[in-house]
Amino acid sequence: MTSLDQRSARLRLDAALNRMAVTFRGMTARPDERNCECHWGSAEDLAQLKVPDVELDPDLLRRTWEAVDWDDHASVLRRILPQFSTALVCGLVEALFGMDEVGHSFARGRWRQWPAEQAAAVREFLYAWWTHTLTDPDPAVPAHEVLALCAEASATLSPWLHVWEAQKHTVADQHLVEAAARWEYDLLGDQLPWETWNREDQEETCTELTAWLIRHVPTRLHAQNAPEELLHRIRLLGLVGPARWEDPHWPGHRY
Repeated sequence: MTSLDQRSARLRLDAALNRMAVTFRGMTARPDERNCECHWGSAEDLAQLKVPDVELDPDLLRRTWEAVDWDDHASVLRRILPQFSTALVCGLVEALFGMDEVGHSFARGRWRQWPAEQAAAVREFLYAWWTHTLTDPDPAVPAHEVLALCAEASATLSPWLHVWEAQKHTVADQHLVEAAARWEYDLLGDQLPWETWNREDQEETCTELTAWLIRHVPTRLHAQNAPEELLHRIRLLGLVGPARWEDPHWPGHRY
């Protein structure tokens, strides 16, 4: 990967953020939108969501995207997207259990069913952010977290893995080493390393991620001089039942 590739990815991301700002400018929550003052926030907080383009303080932004009980989540999400997308890229959004929670917020908004221009803006933002993450040696949000967010937001894993597969350079491989180290414990227990929005898809998604790692990762990990221990754990993903946990390199995980 060249510095030109990195600049190109950054320019694409900047353009996507600008598109989000333009596309969702002037959006507001519904006039009759409501939430619990005791658990979510004050009437003054709620009123801010009904005024366009007013920047929210970080705590109000967090409470807004985290809330699961909006009458019209799509309108609330559209209201915050210009600020929210920038905050995500800058690493200013903290999720208690993982960035898959942010993906769930996108999923609740059903953005793929929005008018074509709006859905296209969100889709391009996610792809531009993901591509940029894979070219950044030190992204604000780790690649494995961005992947979980994108997969949950879009209800599919394959396209994001295809992007990673196509990024054949040292930086993307280094992110892969970190991700594999994060994932191996859960995957060796046949569990997806993040929570899925649709629990019925969890087993299928776990199987897909595991198969992709077995097929594409070992060569790239070798190229990065990944620890031998990690290479064995990826190998063990290809074994089932006693063959896995009776292997001499079984790490002794307990579930």
